[in-house]
Amino acid sequence: MNEAPATDRTLVDLVRRVDHDRFLCALFAPRERQAALFALIAFNHEIARVRETVSEPLLGQIRLQWWREAIAGIYDGAPRRHEVIEPLMAAIRGHGLSRGYFDALIDARARDLDDTPPADMAELIAYAEGTTTPFSALMAKVIGAGGSAESLAAARHAALAFALVGLVRAVPFHASQSRLYLPVDRLAAHGLRPTDVLGGRFSPPLGAAIGEVLDHANEHCLAARDATSRVPRTARVSLLPVTLAAMYAARLRALGNDPYDSRLVIGPLKRQLLLSVAHFSGRF
Repeated sequence: MNEAPATDRTLVDLVRRVDHDRFLCALFAPRERQAALFALIAFNHEIARVRETVSEPLLGQIRLQWWREAIAGIYDGAPRRHEVIEPLMAAIRGHGLSRGYFDALIDARARDLDDTPPADMAELIAYAEGTTTPFSALMAKVIGAGGSAESLAAARHAALAFALVGLVRAVPFHASQSRLYLPVDRLAAHGLRPTDVLGGRFSPPLGAAIGEVLDHANEHCLAARDATSRVPRTARVSLLPVTLAAMYAARLRALGNDPYDSRLVIGPLKRQLLLSVAHFSGRF
């Protein structure tokens, strides 16, 4: 497995700390592409955490607008000062990344400023699409899979599976912030109201609703895996999130779909080992 260049240590340390799963995946990319991947992951983290850092939606809108203008500044040759901007600018220029993907990601994050939970599964998946598909396309472009429609489709499925499982794993964190990303209609089908989940306690009905989200994540895992043979070997790093999504989903299933169970945590060495096996065997 490749080591990240020492010259990118500040960025590497940031990404390792804020998004360890994607950090591990990026380490399997060619050495010369890792810095760009880290820059994208850091940018994604910045806009994804906006809701957590503001006390009201208006402040979040202002912060997202700052990032819109910062991205515009990169493309207009007038970059702003921020620890992520310089490496992001290098990634954009070095790999010809399209501005539209960044704008789409920022726009999708505006949904986080509305604490109304998704009404149904379609709305949840639309949210996951908006917050992950442009990101996966940018990552695929850096990895070298951006020119293949099949590679992009496979990367999209991998990203969606990872996102849906991630939202389930984050239920306790979101509940602590009075936020919920589980579909209201699926909760109702199991006799639950959103306020029941926001109470921060697990119940079998909650596990049943979570199981339905995991079913959708599994569909995307299967779609990504089915496409593996049609993705160039050098571009298959973009499929590694499937391995993590499947691993976390299996652990959740074994624990009765309880995201509050401390046994859900999987250590970095095991995650790294599973990713290594997937990468070198081609079985995701």
